[in-house]
Amino acid sequence: MLHHFSIAAENPGRVAQALAELFNGEFAPFPPHPGSFMAIAMDDYGTMIEVYPAETELMPGFGAEQAIFSSNAFASPFSATHAAISVPISQEEIERIATREGWRVVRCDREGYFDVIEVWVENKLLLEFLPPSMAAKYVEFMQPQNLKKLLAEMSEAVAV
Repeated sequence: MLHHFSIAAENPGRVAQALAELFNGEFAPFPPHPGSFMAIAMDDYGTMIEVYPAETELMPGFGAEQAIFSSNAFASPFSATHAAISVPISQEEIERIATREGWRVVRCDREGYFDVIEVWVENKLLLEFLPPSMAAKYVEFMQPQNLKKLLAEMSEAVAV
């Protein structure tokens, strides 16, 4: 179960506010790191996204020290990191919020297995949102018995 993760943004407050709106949740400052905010889904799972200033990097602490915040003025604005997130709002609401923010938004078919709404936060970070109409198909696809069947089919194709 994924409970929270962090991202970096040029405008952390605005991004956290928009993400909170996508969650039908709340946003607030994130006290451990100045200039950071959090988007809180207010769900039963404790779902939250921490949004740090763009140059922020997390680094391992020393010895028993926890992770430390660092700043890198030359950090790439792009990342291989992305997430798929179920949200309680419709595709139209997702598109409205993303469009208002000036972010790329597009519905995508993932090889016929399921659909997602790609939202490119600040046109740099990919978050895939699944409104209720799409989430059920994704969850069904990701059930262990279905994944085992897919993996077996993939193994057979590679063996040929």
